[in-house]
Amino acid sequence: MTPPLINLYGLTRAELGALVAGWELSPVHAARLWKYLYLEGASEFAAMDELPVRLRSRLEAETSLGHLVISRETHSSDGFTRKYLLGLSDEHRIETVLMRYTGRTTACISSQVGCAMGCVFCATGQMGYTRHLTAGEIVAQAVHVDRVLRHTAEDNPALAEAEHSSPHHRHERLRNIVLMGMGEPLHNYDAVMKAVDILCDGAGMGLSAKKITLSTVGVVPGIHRMTDERRQVRLAVSLHGATQAARAALVPAARAWPLDALMEACRRYTVTLDRRIFFEWTLIEGKNDGPDEAHAVGALLKGMQAQVNLIPLNPTSGYTGLPSHTVAAKRFQEILAGYGLPSTVRQRRGIDIGAGCGQLAVAESA
Repeated sequence: MTPPLINLYGLTRAELGALVAGWELSPVHAARLWKYLYLEGASEFAAMDELPVRLRSRLEAETSLGHLVISRETHSSDGFTRKYLLGLSDEHRIETVLMRYTGRTTACISSQVGCAMGCVFCATGQMGYTRHLTAGEIVAQAVHVDRVLRHTAEDNPALAEAEHSSPHHRHERLRNIVLMGMGEPLHNYDAVMKAVDILCDGAGMGLSAKKITLSTVGVVPGIHRMTDERRQVRLAVSLHGATQAARAALVPAARAWPLDALMEACRRYTVTLDRRIFFEWTLIEGKNDGPDEAHAVGALLKGMQAQVNLIPLNPTSGYTGLPSHTVAAKRFQEILAGYGLPSTVRQRRGIDIGAGCGQLAVAESA
């Protein structure tokens, strides 16, 4: 039986070096290959003409570049958001989103095909869980967005010249990643963190870990592990309810990791790492957007290094709730401020193409 091809995007720089060394080739070629992958965006081995023919032959025979095939690309009417339906090697598909804001470009990346957490208002939770993504499949999504930006620069040289920040980046750079796409990142901890390490390698894409935000529904063992490993990625915790009963009604995972255990893990994280947690609260009209809920959130988080991100509910076919009105969101913020808690209302992007928070999903038969 032929062994599976090695996805080069799933290798750290040290692992790539070991692979090339195992083929009895110079480490300098491994360094050049790494640059082809992450600094030059090479899309095929034939384009790597500075590598020895013997190395290219081994790469073509035993490895893959792990590119994700675009099944569908959708542009939002907001002019700032694109959603990509990307095909995996086993014919499953995932969604990845490119979002532009003033001064930065952000990729919303998936960590699983589907999700096992089952949050009632989330389209990904409604589709169920299929499998984890590999580290290479996670990295490949960032590479895909980087390639989109690279092609944009080729089409607009003036923009490329204005945006580049180093001789290696003559195009608009991907600076921010949110692990808020399909899946629960802490359910796929090892692959997600390996992907983060690859993306943060200074000799490659060179993202800052503090520019990567990981969103979790509250997988307590994963939060403890992040604390113990002193992970520098930003942590966002989906709260949505300030009591165990209210939270469990929206987030079934709360039955496995109750609110008390979650808050204990979060406090340990903030104290040990001296870092802030972003708590996410989906505002659902008439359900969790009233003054009582706001006071409950304030009492729960008071004294913590915390910020609350208020997210008006985005529509999905499997949930009938409605987003809160602007007045309710502002009142919620005012009450939180009384507890010394800063908050923001999430800027809505890509809602018309199902690219908003909680909307990513794949109909496998589509």
